[in-house]
Amino acid sequence: MDNGTAGGTPGTDADGADKPSCDSAEIDPAGPYADGPWRNYFLILLDRIPTPIAVCRAHGEVLIANPAMAAQWGAAPGQLRGRNLLDLFEPRAKAQLDRLIEALRMGRRSRYPVEVRWRDGSDGSEREGELTIDPVGDPSVHPPALLALLRVADPAPAPASRAASPVEARILALAAGGATTASIGTALGLTVDGVNYHLTRLARRWRVQGRTALVARAYVLGVLAADSWPPAPA
Repeated sequence: MDNGTAGGTPGTDADGADKPSCDSAEIDPAGPYADGPWRNYFLILLDRIPTPIAVCRAHGEVLIANPAMAAQWGAAPGQLRGRNLLDLFEPRAKAQLDRLIEALRMGRRSRYPVEVRWRDGSDGSEREGELTIDPVGDPSVHPPALLALLRVADPAPAPASRAASPVEARILALAAGGATTASIGTALGLTVDGVNYHLTRLARRWRVQGRTALVARAYVLGVLAADSWPPAPA
């Protein structure tokens, strides 16, 4: 994964002995499942796995990526084919990448974690996570193909000022005071569905369930004033 040099000289191992090179022929990303119907089963399974996954050549060129991986850049899976992982991800520690490159050069096979960061394709925010790189395929093929699995780190909690919009804060204040969904809608000029829409968005954003948990979270984040009754936005 270093501009094509990770595997050393194609067709030659560390002792100079000739070995088949995966760079000299087309690699089927289905690997051992490339024959018969198993290839289609592998690709269908890859598409349905929620974990971001890519299969790459030893120097990082993407052979196939699943929708979860492509979604990190707001792209379709096919648009990542031919891109290099090092163009997509920025390693946080060069030593981790150097260790992987050396392992590939020496023909060692294990799992290698690499902490990375990248720009989210949907909103441009900087994301962080960990790529687990696993050399895969026929042991006689050198250098091997790479299976890359991405674990996306949870983003830091939003500051209180951005945790809820003014409308959401007013809905939470009324809910904290015991108002029903219908009465909240009447007070704010919203339909019942509109109130539920805002509450559902908040529940997803804050990863909580139920109105009681939403109100409690609002106080923790400072969205609602802790010293005010009736409840009011901070």
